[in-house]
Amino acid sequence: MTDQDRLRELLEGRHPCVFVHTHEEEYVLDLVRDAAMALGRSLRQWSIIGGVRDGLVAGKPPVPETENPAAALYYLHEMRDPTIAVLLDLVTHLREDRTLRLLRNLIRKCQSSDLQLVLIDHREDVPAVLLDWATRFEVSLPDAEEIERLLKEALAEERRDGAIQIDIRRSDLENIVSNLRGLTRRQVRMLVREAVCCDRRFDQQDAANLLLRKRQSLQSAGLLEFVDRPLDLSEIGGLRRLKSWLKQREDTWSRRAIEFGLTPPRGILLLGVQGAGKSLCAKAIATAWRRPLLRMDVGALYDKYIGESERRLRDALRQAEMMAPVVLWIDEIEKAFASAASQSTDGGLSRRMFATLLTWMQEHRAPAFLVATANDIAALPPELLRKGRFDEIFFVDLPKAPTRMDIFEIHLRKRLRDPAAFDLPALAKATEGYSGAEIEQAVLAGLHQAFDAGEELTTERLLKAAEASPPLSVTMAEQVEALRAWAKGRCVPAD
Repeated sequence: MTDQDRLRELLEGRHPCVFVHTHEEEYVLDLVRDAAMALGRSLRQWSIIGGVRDGLVAGKPPVPETENPAAALYYLHEMRDPTIAVLLDLVTHLREDRTLRLLRNLIRKCQSSDLQLVLIDHREDVPAVLLDWATRFEVSLPDAEEIERLLKEALAEERRDGAIQIDIRRSDLENIVSNLRGLTRRQVRMLVREAVCCDRRFDQQDAANLLLRKRQSLQSAGLLEFVDRPLDLSEIGGLRRLKSWLKQREDTWSRRAIEFGLTPPRGILLLGVQGAGKSLCAKAIATAWRRPLLRMDVGALYDKYIGESERRLRDALRQAEMMAPVVLWIDEIEKAFASAASQSTDGGLSRRMFATLLTWMQEHRAPAFLVATANDIAALPPELLRKGRFDEIFFVDLPKAPTRMDIFEIHLRKRLRDPAAFDLPALAKATEGYSGAEIEQAVLAGLHQAFDAGEELTTERLLKAAEASPPLSVTMAEQVEALRAWAKGRCVPAD
């Protein structure tokens, strides 16, 4: 169902009050106008600067002395005609007791009359006393068909200001439309107009420019961050079982796989020792599957206003779905929802946030593959580990000797050194208990020392660099062993 169909259904169902939290006010106003005309109802619109006025006929004078929210609510309470009343940005004024009381009385009247309220607001902190009366309406993000229409409308508007040279193939247009998914209607129009305002051209070069602008737009909100995907799975040593699992499922989103009876994977949880390569895997998965990688900053979701944090999480998940196919990465997930695993001191916020994430993991249909990483198993809520939440839970252990040789070889090649010139078995033996990140730091330390001494890097220098920095498995031996003991029999080894 379209937004128009869903809103009309709510109004036909005589819901006394519909609450719409959105930054696309004009779009929702158009939906309400269409619904009012389709249902044969009059429409009144209120704002603090315009008072109560006719919502269908432009230019009619407002009702005198109705700019004050309490006066407007009293006026609407006395109306007798079948009416839909739209109230803009009322939430801020509901902190005043008289206004809140008048609104509650008005909603009660709506239950037994032909009056219905639609609250459109940029804020979501509705007083708790109204939550049982107000029906929430979620505005959808535009799909591909609507984005193409918005794009053409934006170009037509720009053309009125001067000629535009349009040189684009159908395949390029589809690529641009795909790049614009996940944005609001206002953002789509704005980015398209920005793309042509300087050079007065719209061509295939704008596909990359629009994607860059989209990244900047999303990152300014602080919820989802585009992450570059320079890594290939071959650049990560070991993890052979995980790599095989990913290879088998690479094409399971294709029509052929679905017709074969396969269900696309939803996500994996990577547990393991710090520095073992969990975050690298998230980047490599996106590269191997040729998908954008989005990192969710869960810390940025939390807000001081009641209900705002949950809304931000829902928005971020919905945005990820609209940009699908994507890989969605939540790094150190145990830190994001730590309070959900214990007696919370945040009024249950972490538990509500965690429940929202679990519901999305279970029910989402878009091809958004979740990669979550964690270091501390004790901090994870047990519900997250239940079978069915993730397709698989992998344990990324400290690398064994053959894998450590591979890691040394990878990092030496990356630093323009021939691995054959080094005693890799000796290096692997000397770095027992080292993580991949610690081996990389040993290579870097050896390079710095060699450069400072004006000499070439040697096996001996690498051995000394590794010996000078004890690994985490030594400095935090008890915690590492406890994690490895817990994972045995509970997780699939990644290597």
